[in-house]
Amino acid sequence: MSIDQKTAALRIVLGDQLTRSLSALRGLDPARDIVLMAEVNAEARYVKHHKQKIALCFAAMRHFARELQADGVRVRYVAIDDPANSGTLTGEIARAAQDVAPTRIVLTAPGEYRLAQAFGQMAGESRWPVDILADDGFVCAIDEFNRWAEGRRALTMEFFYRQMRKKTGLLMQADKPIGGQWNFDAANREPLPKAHRPLARLRFAPDAITRDVIALVEARYPDHFGETAEFGWPVTRDEALRALGHFIDAALPTFGRYQDAMREGAPFLYHSLIAPALNLHLLEPLEVCRAAEMAFHAGHAPLEAVEGFIRQIIGWREYVRGVYWRFMPDYASSNALEAHRPIPDFYWTGKTDMRCMAAVIDETRRHAYSHHIQRLMITGNFALLAGLDPAEVEEWYLAVYADAYDWVELPNTHGMALYADGGVLATKPYAASGAYINRMSNFCSACRYDVSAKLGSSACPFNALYWAFLIRNRDRLGDNLRMKMPYRMLAKWDEAKQQAYVDAAAAFLDGLKPYR
Repeated sequence: MSIDQKTAALRIVLGDQLTRSLSALRGLDPARDIVLMAEVNAEARYVKHHKQKIALCFAAMRHFARELQADGVRVRYVAIDDPANSGTLTGEIARAAQDVAPTRIVLTAPGEYRLAQAFGQMAGESRWPVDILADDGFVCAIDEFNRWAEGRRALTMEFFYRQMRKKTGLLMQADKPIGGQWNFDAANREPLPKAHRPLARLRFAPDAITRDVIALVEARYPDHFGETAEFGWPVTRDEALRALGHFIDAALPTFGRYQDAMREGAPFLYHSLIAPALNLHLLEPLEVCRAAEMAFHAGHAPLEAVEGFIRQIIGWREYVRGVYWRFMPDYASSNALEAHRPIPDFYWTGKTDMRCMAAVIDETRRHAYSHHIQRLMITGNFALLAGLDPAEVEEWYLAVYADAYDWVELPNTHGMALYADGGVLATKPYAASGAYINRMSNFCSACRYDVSAKLGSSACPFNALYWAFLIRNRDRLGDNLRMKMPYRMLAKWDEAKQQAYVDAAAAFLDGLKPYR
């Protein structure tokens, strides 16, 4: 790129900051400023991200850069196969600054702690002034979350969610929730009827830019998890808005009722499928929630569905981000249940006789996606019961999903799925036997294991693993009020019966092949 006048500001747009309202782009002077965007190997490889995740990010970046250029913005775009590419974000910022000699460097705070550390060090060493601006693309600023959290004995998400409802006015009548209660989750737990045919979901055929990126990813990252043949994610704001519209019009009315249901061969069901776009900032949280709220007021979608969806966005999503930034970096290293077993190789290969695990991992390979109950109660539940090492499990979750970024993945996995934070985020471990999976899915009907059998070679492994987990963690969890019922049942068992479950779980786990 030729520079024929002095650059006022070098403005940095990261791959998950693809919005014109980005704080780093405010006050942009198209005639004098330069926007830097870079595809770098360090970000693609720090875990072995799903091929679709890398393709999604690079394709969305290239489309966004073209949109900026079409509006007359000068963009310095560094492709992954550029021979001069240094391979790191800080390296590309330094190289660009050296080339264009800006009066200052402007960037929006990154979403991940490791990048915040890297950019902080860069700012301290840079010969050019570096302005690191707040990321205001969320409903709740980090400082606001910290003020809410200060002095509380427990950071209960439900109370944070109510605060966000009051702040935004979503589903509110004055200071009261519409419908007379804040949470309608009890109405949102139905299994899918056997004869029910789920809705066909809107997917997006890759255009020429995205096809080029997919080919590049397949060539450069052949050893990464996942397939790209069924790539269908939105890569532009226009496509993301169409995906949102399809969800609101076609799926939201049924979303609530079946949001905890699972069915083999139907990975999407009635879920929104907008998390990848939302986490790239192609969509903004409030516009998404307002669209859902309008559907309720128009009589198009029931309150329990709309409330449940809005809670996912301004409740859970904002809450886990606040937890992440409040407790990092120590949060990632906690291991409250002292879980150290290596992750089994079937998490990466999908080769296991457990039908539920095999099916969910296969769908993840094909789509870079599983919905929240599959993540929590299938792959997460197994990891919890088996005592898998949190760091290895978190690496897997970060790698395999198109919507996974450390700020959202780490608290969800570490705190919610694995209870590794000892209850900072969740009030109890989300542990379940095969009975829950059987009730909420059709996986068990085609499984070689018998979900009704408690012990023996044909018994569902989740059954022995569940009771062995409770026995192993009795001293840690026995006083948890939400765990009283299973522990009361366990107290009625004699020592021989308890040992039989412990031995069965150990035999199964000892037969697993570690990934590394």
